[in-house]
Amino acid sequence: MQGGQMIVEENTKLSSSYIQSLTKIVGTLGPNSRSMEVIEACLKAGMSVARFDFSWLDGDYHQETLENLRMAMKNTKKLCAIMLDTTGPEMQVCNKTGNPIDFKADSHVTVTSDLSKELSAEVLPVDYAELAKMVRKGDTVYLGQHLFTGHETASVWLEVMETKGQDVICLVRNSATLAGSMFTVYVSNVPINLPTLTEHDKQVISKWGSRNNVDFISLSYACHGEDVKELREFLKKQNLSETQIYAKVETVEGLKHFDEILREADGIIFGRGNLGIDLPPEKVFLFQKYAVSKCNLMGKPVVITRVVDSMTGNLRPTRAEATDVANAVLDGADGIMLGAETLRGLYPVESITIVGKICAEAENVYNHSLHFKRIIRCVEEPMSYAESVASSAVRSAVKVKAALIVVFTSSGRAARLIAKYRPSVPVVAIVIPRLRANSLKWTLSGAAQVRQLLGVRGVYPILGSPDAATSGGEEPGLRLAIEHGRSVGLLKSNDRIVVFQKIGDSAVVKIVEVQGQLLV
Repeated sequence: MQGGQMIVEENTKLSSSYIQSLTKIVGTLGPNSRSMEVIEACLKAGMSVARFDFSWLDGDYHQETLENLRMAMKNTKKLCAIMLDTTGPEMQVCNKTGNPIDFKADSHVTVTSDLSKELSAEVLPVDYAELAKMVRKGDTVYLGQHLFTGHETASVWLEVMETKGQDVICLVRNSATLAGSMFTVYVSNVPINLPTLTEHDKQVISKWGSRNNVDFISLSYACHGEDVKELREFLKKQNLSETQIYAKVETVEGLKHFDEILREADGIIFGRGNLGIDLPPEKVFLFQKYAVSKCNLMGKPVVITRVVDSMTGNLRPTRAEATDVANAVLDGADGIMLGAETLRGLYPVESITIVGKICAEAENVYNHSLHFKRIIRCVEEPMSYAESVASSAVRSAVKVKAALIVVFTSSGRAARLIAKYRPSVPVVAIVIPRLRANSLKWTLSGAAQVRQLLGVRGVYPILGSPDAATSGGEEPGLRLAIEHGRSVGLLKSNDRIVVFQKIGDSAVVKIVEVQGQLLV
């Protein structure tokens, strides 16, 4: 049911069609996916979260793209969350001419921090003064516009031979042609002496992020739990306290401190691009399974990256890529992120479509019962009240063969708890707005919580009315869920629904049956 969310926001009803995948798809918008027409097609294909990558181009460019996204949402009546991706401590080479540069295997190139030198196949000026001090003979350096796609002609693999002052003399290990205005430089297994949250990132968040009230921030190169804490404190100062943080774990340092990062973050993005060169190739799958398992046990969303790289230039993924997507779903991933495939790829819509189809097939054979038992076994005892009721709702849905689980929530926490137990049926979350006041004005919350649930596997949110979940007054919200279920083909007469709601200080689970337009 990828992308199958309906929402009521600002008096505009956004409906949707039924698509089978429960796994969410994050699409990166860029040159080949920023027109309103293409974005509309991406939304219809199943994109739930739109990622804006600030490692290239400026806020004005991304603002134009975002305005197109907003128009596309209105035209298609589909909601999409907004994710701001920070640059982090990246080193870059600027190609002012934009002309392609050819590199030949077994040749030599000098990477230098002397920015006065001209860029060529023999000299690469990089914007980091300490590079020559941090590398040693034998270190591996990668260079490219979009690194680590798996296509050796898209990035250059360099081996450090020696250092002289500001210069690092390298052996070129593979032939490649690099095109574009900016190339990223990455040194494998060598930490850069730069902050995770850079001044550039802070400026982007304070201007573009605050202006657009972004739903998620992807914190690139997260290495410690303190990195997440620092960003959260900064967000509070920018009046973005509701914005969720997805820590991007993409280095060995991040893996070493994974548990503390997971505790502090709202979700995890497992960045396999950089990890694929920081780790030996045969180790990547082990850490992926470890990371996904830990996130599942904590009930926090986890997104897997770099899945169908070949679709950047091809209409179909390779067999190995298709299997990789399916295995990510079977491991327990909440979402799949598409980067170059939708950013600059020739087939952005097709990439989203095929990934959604693969996810749906994998979900059909996913062992929900085994996952449920594993989570129950690992939850600390005595089980908390919330965990107990949420797990009971999922168990009840299985026992009565319910078509839907409907949950009433204000913060989204109840919906995430139910999703933690991976029910085999969609979870329709009725988000109840809350009226809040500060010294200046009254505000009605709920819209952000709805969009943030678009990142959780199997959860499809609806913005309800403030009185929808009061005692004896859940009928309007429940009818809204039923109307949605009918409209997308999930519900028919005599189907059963499991309802999870809080009444005062208590939480209850009940089962209702749909008969015509009535509830029994």
